[in-house]
Amino acid sequence: MKRFLPWIILVVAAGSIAANWLPTKPAKDEFDFAKFGKIPVLVGGRVKPLDTVARNSLLIIHGKQELRLEGGPAGAGSAMQWLTDVLFNAPVADKYPVFVVQNAEVLGLFGWEQSDRKYFSFAEFAPFLKQIDEQGAQSDKLEAVQRSAYQSAILNLRNGLALYQRLKNSIQPEDAQNFAAELQAFIKSVPGAAKAARDFEMGEGFDKAKLNDVAELVQRYERLSEMAYVLAVPPLSLPGSSAFAKATADRSPPATAAGDWHSVGDSLLHSIGAGEIHPVVIEYAIIGDAYRANDRSLFNEHLDRMTNWFAKEQPNATRRTSFEFLFNRLEPFTQSMTLYVLAFLLACASWLGWSQALRRSAFYLLLLALAIHTFGLFSRMYLQERPPVTNLYSSAIFIGWGAVIVALILERIFKDGIGAACAGAIGFVTLIIAHHLAGSGDTLEMLQAVLDTNIWLATHVVAITTGYSAMFLAGMLAIIYIVRGVFTRSLNKQTADSLARMTYGVVCFATLFSFVGTVLGGIWADQSWGRFWGWDPKENGAVLIVLWCAITLHARWGGFIRQRGLMIMTIFGNVVTSFSWFGVNMLGVGLHSYGFMQKAFPWLVGFMVSQFALMCVAAMPLERWRSFRTASASSRPERPRFSPAPSTG
Repeated sequence: MKRFLPWIILVVAAGSIAANWLPTKPAKDEFDFAKFGKIPVLVGGRVKPLDTVARNSLLIIHGKQELRLEGGPAGAGSAMQWLTDVLFNAPVADKYPVFVVQNAEVLGLFGWEQSDRKYFSFAEFAPFLKQIDEQGAQSDKLEAVQRSAYQSAILNLRNGLALYQRLKNSIQPEDAQNFAAELQAFIKSVPGAAKAARDFEMGEGFDKAKLNDVAELVQRYERLSEMAYVLAVPPLSLPGSSAFAKATADRSPPATAAGDWHSVGDSLLHSIGAGEIHPVVIEYAIIGDAYRANDRSLFNEHLDRMTNWFAKEQPNATRRTSFEFLFNRLEPFTQSMTLYVLAFLLACASWLGWSQALRRSAFYLLLLALAIHTFGLFSRMYLQERPPVTNLYSSAIFIGWGAVIVALILERIFKDGIGAACAGAIGFVTLIIAHHLAGSGDTLEMLQAVLDTNIWLATHVVAITTGYSAMFLAGMLAIIYIVRGVFTRSLNKQTADSLARMTYGVVCFATLFSFVGTVLGGIWADQSWGRFWGWDPKENGAVLIVLWCAITLHARWGGFIRQRGLMIMTIFGNVVTSFSWFGVNMLGVGLHSYGFMQKAFPWLVGFMVSQFALMCVAAMPLERWRSFRTASASSRPERPRFSPAPSTG
């Protein structure tokens, strides 16, 4: 049983993951929201599927990527179903309780009492939109660090409501009924209105009614163009092949990867000169009308037509958005988190019994988790066409990935479960951090201008984050040393020596990459900003890591510290690294700071306090360490000495 246990656990875990990865096909008489979610659109300078727009928008408004609320309107389910209602059936979407409000002062602004309920619908806020906008505008004038809890809450509510209203007017006017018929009437009336306008300019009699009808629709589509959050109309792949393409060629901006995409309103305004409406706009109109009429067959039929059109006219965009849809559905980082937790528990259990079987089980699970983690990491690189680290979110993904690889190498060498436990813990924690960093919406957004420069992005940032990975891994090893030594009887001399060697080696690794990354950062700064060093907070944080690593190693080499001293200094390295990674952003100054993360601040402080607490625990006399009290003289861990005598390990 013990022999086959690792393989049984691996097969069960892999089977469970594979079952979640299998695609689900909708019934023939149901709306094909999955296919609709693959349609490409342009948002935030990036072509992405509607599924990503739905998930990110719902995350900003609702705090989650899925809408699963009891008591909500019938059928409220996936993010795509919610977005489809927002785009095509606003009266229904307005009743969805999706907006999060937990601040008592904000609720008091509307005369509501605070209760267990925290989700509210747009319809409930509709009478207070002007008031919310005024209060939010005042809060927006303040720096993030200056805002109170009320001001932050009202600003978030205002931004969520604004996003929601823009979504409602991205594809069709929110009050549209039979939009396809409206477009047909519009395009037919344009020639008559143009003639009436010419007659008016020449002073001849003109048909005022025709001119007014078109003028009203033009104003309607101008508002639609101004409100649109989504640019849903792509360029035609063969310019000049149709009247529409010829007429819009002179009106459109210079051809770029993203510049040729238009909003529906903008496309309709361009169609006045073309005498022809873009085929995608027509398909959207029919699909919207079919959805409001609950005509599933017509909805799916024209959705197939639109999908085929995109496959023919926009093959590259279609392939990328289809892959991004798959990436969204698989949720590789969520799957990895589950496996990391399970592997961590198995590694810890291996210290209590069945050590070899459980260690192997943990190791195999970690390999599976790392494979899925790697798939997610490289998928992001493919979709963004950038190196693995471009923002804080991706840095958390990469730091966890790098730390897991190094920890697995240590596990392969020492085979004592410690590397596996570190890999599981760090993999899970970094992915949890990434999950919370994704709350602002799209994690594949365009790079900050200051970052989008040259090859140094792929060298400096990757090197420095690899140093972060190593520092956190060394800190995790030190934490295991302290916890096992103080609170358990499992830290014998062999284990303590093994942990000390691993920690020392990882600190050396961290020193190398932190130093190289900092030097490369200076070269990048010289290339980008014209100076090698400017004492920017991020630069200072990076050099602090290098200095602390150097101090730790020199203290070890000089014999000023031994095992326990090494562990205490390494745990403080967690504080230094977390400040360099997150703390400099909290300062709100410098070229590397892109906003104060109010929600992250207490977590950062709490983490630092926990590390100081562990350092205090580690500094207790060894007679209070449980492992030291209960171990025999030959099996006790090395008694730390703080003398200048040379250390032998």
